Amino acid sequence: MFKHEKPMLREVKVEKPNPQYAVLMQEQLGGANGELKSAMQYLSQSFRIKDPVIKDLFLDIGAEELSHMEMVAQTITLLNGHEVDNQAVSAGTIETHVLNGLCAGLYNASGYSWTADYVTVTGDLAADLLSNIASEQRAKVVYEYLYRQIEDKYVKETIEFLLEREEAHNALFREAFNKIRDTGSNRDFGLTADSKLYFDLSTPDSKPNPKQINPTPPSFAPANPQ
Repeated sequence: MFKHEKPMLREVKVEKPNPQYAVLMQEQLGGANGELKSAMQYLSQSFRIKDPVIKDLFLDIGAEELSHMEMVAQTITLLNGHEVDNQAVSAGTIETHVLNGLCAGLYNASGYSWTADYVTVTGDLAADLLSNIASEQRAKVVYEYLYRQIEDKYVKETIEFLLEREEAHNALFREAFNKIRDTGSNRDFGLTADSKLYFDLSTPDSKPNPKQINPTPPSFAPANPQ
């Protein structure tokens, strides 16, 4: 069961309308690394998870991503302004004036519709967690690009908050990955010498030169835990 609470996770404001920048923000609503993608990915992955603690983690983060989606959509709506007038905006921002009536749409900054193809669900917890870690990292990169291109102090505050929350989710997924390191696809392979070979294929004018290595499993613990 989901419950909608009227207060947003954090208040959203803008200094003034900026429909050109609203188009850029669409990327984090309906784009491949946006909030809708994250919400649908984590919620969809949760349906198969048996560990109740990790299942709750996916559900909680997925639900929070829906609240982030609400924040982004409200920011876009405020940036679009309150007058439908296609003469007032430049080429590339016309769609909101002739298709959605200034509402935030489920499409990216290029106008392409959101698609479930953005969502990764494998049924393997290790693979899904690694995918989620990468998703959070990519979302941070997009927000950082957006942050550099706006002077509106309220929009910057919203992006800063969302960046910090992406970092929190990243840390939680990393912690979960460490807990299940020897399960699922992490346990099925890496048993023979073939899994410990490194082929030096970047040396010019030489034949492949296999080298024996012993790769260390990744650890996402902080370098200097407090």
